Amino acid sequence: MDGTAMDASTPPTANAMRRALRRARDGVALDVTEAAVLLQARGEDLDDLCASAARVRDAGLEAAGRPGIITYSKSVFIPLTRLCRDKCHYCTFVTVPGKLRRAGHGMFMSPDEVLEVARRGAELGCKEALITLGDKPEDRWPEAREWLDAHGYDDTIAYVRAMSIRILEETGLLPHLNPGVLSWTDFQRLKPVSASMGMMLETTATRLWSEPGGPHFGSPDKEPAVRLRVLEDAGRSSVPFTSGLLIGIGETYRERAESLFALRKVSRAYHGIQELILQNFRAKPDTAMRGMPDAELDELVATVAVARHLLGPTACLQAPPNLVDGEYERLIGAGIDDWGGVSPLTPDHVNPERPWPQIDRLAERSAAAGFELRERLAVYPEYVRHGEPWLDPRVLPHVRALSDPETGLADPDAVVRGLPWQEPEDLPQAYGRTDLHTAVDTEGRTGDRRADFEDVYGDWEVLREQVLAEGAPERLIGDLREALAVAADDPEKLTDDQALALFHADGPALDALCRIADDVRRDAVGDDVTYCVTRNINFTNVCYTGCRFCAFAQRRTDADAYTLSLEQVADRAAQAWEVGATEVCMQGGIHPDLPGTAYFDIARAVKERVPGIHVHAFSPMEVVNGATRTGLSIRDWLQRAKESGLDTIPGTAAEILDDEVRWVLTKGKLPAATWVEVVTTAHELGIRSSSTMMYGHVDTPKHWLGHLRLLAGIQQRTGGFTEFVTLPFIHTNAPVYLAGIARPGPTARDNRAVVAMARLLLHPHIPNIQTSWVKLGAEGAAEMLRSGANDLGGTLMEETISRMAGSAYGSYKSVRDLQAIAEAAGRPHRQRTTTYGEVPAERQAAAKASDGHLPALLPLLD
Repeated sequence: MDGTAMDASTPPTANAMRRALRRARDGVALDVTEAAVLLQARGEDLDDLCASAARVRDAGLEAAGRPGIITYSKSVFIPLTRLCRDKCHYCTFVTVPGKLRRAGHGMFMSPDEVLEVARRGAELGCKEALITLGDKPEDRWPEAREWLDAHGYDDTIAYVRAMSIRILEETGLLPHLNPGVLSWTDFQRLKPVSASMGMMLETTATRLWSEPGGPHFGSPDKEPAVRLRVLEDAGRSSVPFTSGLLIGIGETYRERAESLFALRKVSRAYHGIQELILQNFRAKPDTAMRGMPDAELDELVATVAVARHLLGPTACLQAPPNLVDGEYERLIGAGIDDWGGVSPLTPDHVNPERPWPQIDRLAERSAAAGFELRERLAVYPEYVRHGEPWLDPRVLPHVRALSDPETGLADPDAVVRGLPWQEPEDLPQAYGRTDLHTAVDTEGRTGDRRADFEDVYGDWEVLREQVLAEGAPERLIGDLREALAVAADDPEKLTDDQALALFHADGPALDALCRIADDVRRDAVGDDVTYCVTRNINFTNVCYTGCRFCAFAQRRTDADAYTLSLEQVADRAAQAWEVGATEVCMQGGIHPDLPGTAYFDIARAVKERVPGIHVHAFSPMEVVNGATRTGLSIRDWLQRAKESGLDTIPGTAAEILDDEVRWVLTKGKLPAATWVEVVTTAHELGIRSSSTMMYGHVDTPKHWLGHLRLLAGIQQRTGGFTEFVTLPFIHTNAPVYLAGIARPGPTARDNRAVVAMARLLLHPHIPNIQTSWVKLGAEGAAEMLRSGANDLGGTLMEETISRMAGSAYGSYKSVRDLQAIAEAAGRPHRQRTTTYGEVPAERQAAAKASDGHLPALLPLLD
């Protein structure tokens, strides 16, 4: 199974090698075939390859301000548990419960054992706690589950989080976490307690995982697609992440090259891979691969050099010094710039037969190659200097205490000592442009984009390539007459092909579709056009999630940034009640200083001030943010929110519930499956929600169909959706449009087709279809009422999100304005509650008495 042998029958020709070497020397982009050729360079060819790779590395170090510097991290290795659900055929790190018991060990290291290692490391000047463990051991070993239950932890990740906090507080070391495969939600749980995380990709050769006898066969977490998804989720979550390859485990040269290209793709898209480890396979006794030959040093040297050429001057490349038999100069010559973690205290528990070199010896050998050895932290200098969003505010003080502010490297004079780690207890103090809710309609926004436009959203060029590769949607004609007939007879019988044909309807066919949808609407909910007297309260617009469609989010230092105090939020709710509102809708940005309990405080403050008002608040993204920051499960967090006064949640943050589209629209928002988990959990707890779809950007009718089918399925299971809200994409100030990637919003045809098809595809499960006057205007909303919609949403009173994006239709509609829209559609109108109930006469009277006088009342200035 030796990967080198598998390619030996077809070595590259001399011409192919000369051509590839010349392209590498000239800095020309290499393709996979050329990279595979260069991986086989030996002798003088390898020397040539290394020389050009070293020049690339040196140029990068010069640009980074650390020429001639090679780094390492002084660390302790903490094997939190050696149990794992995987069965890698080369691994000696993993063991079984019986062996642990016979050796007198627990299933996990105890807190005292962990802290003893960390304290001794701090005394020796270590600054990194490398926490390594097997993947999800509780899924395979009952003994692991029993240990976690006995010690009060829901899962292994909860224990990792708890120990990371104690290490920060009691020792001062910075946790670098290697817990294996993580979900997007796991990243949100662990980012606030760590400086960085990591997971080796190892290889993208799927056959080494899927075929019997392969090194990863029987190991669910070693599927390459799963591991690539982890790397992408790390980037989306702005986590400084370490990854790399394990070479010589049976992969071919082409497969090795493909693995490097996969790492480059992720690195380019998110800029979150802080280093790549290039590790040579070493056979170990008592493993299934004990007879496999070790990867030769030339294999490693060539891989380092090719990686340097492919990933470029800014990449940080590491080769573990304990696995190369002292051949340090050859690796430096191939283009590495880092030696990784080196411990003066603990062994390399993954390769225990290979002791770490002495740091002084490593410095001497590096100096002999012309490089000065300098200590770095667990997180690389570029991320230290950048700070947010790469480092959570709760960890940032710990990092700054150990770093040189100018270089971002470790401060050699820093004292390693514990510092408090704590969630902020209160909402941040009110600051910034707190009058934006009114000023956005009079003065407008300060600029058309936030100050960190070029880096907070990831790599725009990669996104452009991705969208162009997908191409324009194919227009499906199909048998429109047959599809219209089925829609009129029984919309539930529409096939996917028929539905797609109807989504593309235009001209007389579109008119017929809208008439059918309007007939279905009349049969389902009658002729009344409903509306709600409500006030939007966006309590902060500070956010670093990186949603590329959002023009609302700001950095805390941007001119348009603001945060409201609890008192201001309650004041606005009280104002709304005074003028007849039955609901406040409250959402905000994912402010890095916002504690996970702040949402409870907001709901409680409103209910204490206005007991009778309905609190419709906190998108699924905010729910996950609150849950991960508090360490509560989504269910427990929602229950706490309900007890604090939350009545229903908005089904926003859905955009398009297809990750193919979501990862273009947003860098860091929750995946579709997590959105579904939040709303279904809320429904199970008796917390109803709306449902939404934002369309007209990089999506296609295929995505609209999948989104609506998914919502209908959820409603059939839970019955928890109150309505479906169509949200046309507002493009004017949207970053993804300014970057030239998204369309300029949906067409008038798109809007009619989406509303009509929503009525048909959600029938009879979600009876209420809402149109958005703030996005379409009065005339556009009236047209949607003739196309299957029955609800106009709310008066809003303030609306900052769409207005910041460039909506031209204001932030407030009076009750009379909404009634006029219904009348323009030839329909009666009726005020409703959030859940479509009857509105008390007192509320209706209060709204009528104040109607049209809101603009003079609403401004709330400090």
